[in-house]
Order: sequence, then C-alpha cells, then structure tokens
Amino acid sequence: MHSMTGYGRGEATGGGVTVVVELKSVNNRFRDLNLRLPREHAVLEPRLHNLVKDRVHRGRVEVFVRRSAIETGQVVRPDPVLAERYLSAMSAVAKRLQRDPAEIPLELVLNQPGVLTLVDGEPDALAEWDILATAVEAALSDLIRMRAVEGEALAADLAQHLDQLEALHREVAACAEGIAERLMGRLAQRLQRLLDDKLDPSRLLQESAILADKADVSEELARLGSHIEQLRAALRADEPVGRKIEFLVQELNREVNTIGSKAAEHPISARVVDMKSVVERLREQSANVE
Repeated sequence: MHSMTGYGRGEATGGGVTVVVELKSVNNRFRDLNLRLPREHAVLEPRLHNLVKDRVHRGRVEVFVRRSAIETGQVVRPDPVLAERYLSAMSAVAKRLQRDPAEIPLELVLNQPGVLTLVDGEPDALAEWDILATAVEAALSDLIRMRAVEGEALAADLAQHLDQLEALHREVAACAEGIAERLMGRLAQRLQRLLDDKLDPSRLLQESAILADKADVSEELARLGSHIEQLRAALRADEPVGRKIEFLVQELNREVNTIGSKAAEHPISARVVDMKSVVERLREQSANVE
C-alpha cells in the first residue's frame, strides 16, 4: 500500500546540460498531474506526462523541471553581405580622400553594427529527452519510496481501526443473541398489563415475530464482517487500492447505520456509536491511500 503524499528529486547531466526534476504529491480522488517545464522542454510535455502517469496512479502531482546549460548556448552569426557593403562604402570614402583602401583594417569592418551578431542558440529538446527522462525516473523512484514508507504507516493505522471495529462487531453480535426471546417477554408483560386476562397467545406470537424481525441485525452483521475481511485483504495488496478501500468504507458506514436504526436495546445502540466513530476514522485515513 502506498500513500498519496510524498516528495522526490532527480538530477541528470549530459550534452552540456543539467536537468533537475522535483515531484511533490498530495491527496486527490483522481490522478491530477501539473507539469512545469522550461521553455526549451515544452515540446517534451506529452512524453513527460506519460512517463509520470505510468508510475503514479492516484493523487495530485506537481512536476517541476529546471534546466541549466553548463556551456553557453550563444553563437556568433556573421553577415558577410553587410560587411561587403561597409567595406565598399569605406573604400569609396578612402579614394575620395586620396587614401589607399587597402589600409582599412578588418577590425573596423567587423565592429560595424550587424556585421557580427551574438544570438542564443536553440537547444535540441528531443536530443535532451534521455537526460530529462533519467532525472524524472530518479525523482519518481524517490517519490515512490517515500509514498511506500507512508503507506506502511497508513496500513498499520487502518489495521488498528479494523481491529477495533471487529471487536465491536463481536460485541454487537453477542448482544443480539436471544434478542427475539427478550423482546417477546417484554411485549408479553406490557400486553398483559394492558389487557389483563384477555391476552391472545397467537396474537402475541405474531406481534413478537414482527418485532423480532425488525430488530434482527444478523444480515447486517454478516455483511459487516465480510467488508472487514475484504478491507484486510486490500491492506495486503500490492496494487493501488485507494478507491476500493473508500468504497468498502462507504459500505461499512451503510451497514453500521442500518444496525443503529434497527437497534432495539441500549447495549447495541451504545456500540453502534463507537462503530460510527471508528468508521469515520477509517474514512479519513482511506482518503490518503493511492
């Protein structure tokens, strides 16, 4: 079992570029990826999205990518045509001044605006994919390790709550034993006081059966026990089980509420209150499971 909360960092260097990737994940009912890439890697966003999606199945994940060039990417771009025009104009001026055009220094021509231009070179994003992928894989491994550690703590806490719920389940089952006979006895006493010697035994039996059926929680207890066992199995599973656990907790809540509505005796009602408290803690914790 994995938690949805975690942090991971990865770094890779190659081809004069260093890429650092940071991943932060928090709870979310679904998988929600938010990628923040540098402009140079914008074209790689679909690849990066798929890479993260294959490893993270649930939760909101923030992906931060930083790129830094070890060597400058700037290049000097010459304009030979413009240089010729400058030299031609300078030669014309030199002749007019009766000077030798051959004396015009090359540096003078090169220093003219636009002859040499310093521009930023465009990086090849596709060529940097392997570097980015290496950093992302390292960050993902780091993130998943942390989510696994958190998941172990979650599983232990959920198991403890299940132990409490199972104990209450046994107590309710014990309290429910013989409830039909007790209800019949109480009903007979009440009717006897009201009707004195006119009590019809067959009518008493019929009314007692109806009352006992309404108070019977055996089916709810059986389903509750089944859901508890399924939850225990989910805690031992290797695959993501967050949605399954949330569904089972909803079913637990449904059965506990039904038992509470049918409870005809205080000992059962009191334990139902405790059951609801445990189920609520299970619900809160299940929201953290991947």
